[in-house]
Amino acid sequence: MKNAKGKGAARASKESLKPVDDRKVGKRKASGKPGRSSAPKKEKKAKKDPNKPKRPPSAFFVFLEEFRKTFKAENPNVKAVSVVGKAGGEKWKSLSSAEKAPYESKAAKRKAEYEKLIKAYDKKQASSADDEESDKSKSEVNDEDDASGEEEEEDDEEEEDDEDDD
Repeated sequence: MKNAKGKGAARASKESLKPVDDRKVGKRKASGKPGRSSAPKKEKKAKKDPNKPKRPPSAFFVFLEEFRKTFKAENPNVKAVSVVGKAGGEKWKSLSSAEKAPYESKAAKRKAEYEKLIKAYDKKQASSADDEESDKSKSEVNDEDDASGEEEEEDDEEEEDDEDDD
């Protein structure tokens, strides 16, 4: 018997992996996702900054905050979040544009506040990138200053006490 090595075996394996053949037979390739092994690994995402302001809710979510309270009062036995969300979605779709207007205005106000916060945050980030003196946050630096200041005050008080004893 011949081994499946050589040109004939290479042709057979290439032919079995052709997408045209797969469509005819209706089976997937045995190799899995194409290009997975040759693709470079994805870089890890940068960690999110906890100080960055959160995005404001849309008009629907502003509505949903209020709707949840009324829905829970009417249906105290319903515990599933999905049921509340589905009921809120159906109610939102049934509202007219005039009924949606107060929620849209609240969402617009929140968005304006968010934009102010994000501009301030961006300025702060830009200035902190320029001032890369240390990795410590300002609060940590202030804490150290406070602690050293307290020690100096205690030393001064002890010296005064010593002078009084003389």
